[in-house]
Amino acid sequence: MPYPKKLLNEFETVALDLHPHWMFFAEPVLALLGSVAVGVAGWALLDGDGEKAVLWVALAAVIVTTVWLIARYAKWSTTNFVITSDRLIFRSGVLAKRGIEIPLERVNNVIFSQTVFERMLGAGDLVIESAGNDGQQKFTDIKHPERVQKLLHAQMESNEQRTYQGVRDAASTDVATQLEKLEGLLERGSITPEQFEAQKAKLLDS
Repeated sequence: MPYPKKLLNEFETVALDLHPHWMFFAEPVLALLGSVAVGVAGWALLDGDGEKAVLWVALAAVIVTTVWLIARYAKWSTTNFVITSDRLIFRSGVLAKRGIEIPLERVNNVIFSQTVFERMLGAGDLVIESAGNDGQQKFTDIKHPERVQKLLHAQMESNEQRTYQGVRDAASTDVATQLEKLEGLLERGSITPEQFEAQKAKLLDS
């Protein structure tokens, strides 16, 4: 299930939308396979009451682990690690939802870590250090965390450039407005041409 577009801000775009790595299913899948293996071994090696007891236990274990796997899938499908043009978002939960949002301008550092086994499988963890009360957030079972780190840095740079451009444009607009006011004063005769040129020079030099 992708991250809902209705939760995005105006003009905000999604650069990455990830569900957890398939390692997220490792525990219930291994438990299910183990339950099936116990049932097969009991059926093949035991007879009589011993066989029945083992089969009943194995059947109960298969049912429990199957429910566990289904629940894990539901959680996987509703867990999103999202990078947008403005922020980093983590959202999870089937019925009860929880989420973390970190504006890109508040991200100070991005660290990824992988064990040798995780590197072989293309999984790992990300630690996001941010300013304010959020401090440090760890995200596990991330697909190709080194690529995510690189993409996040690229989005941070783009966001910074847009912010700087917006501030610069606002400053330019303010100077233009002040010049228009000066021209109006000059036309009305409220200031002399010399005063106009002096004030114009100050605005253009600021």
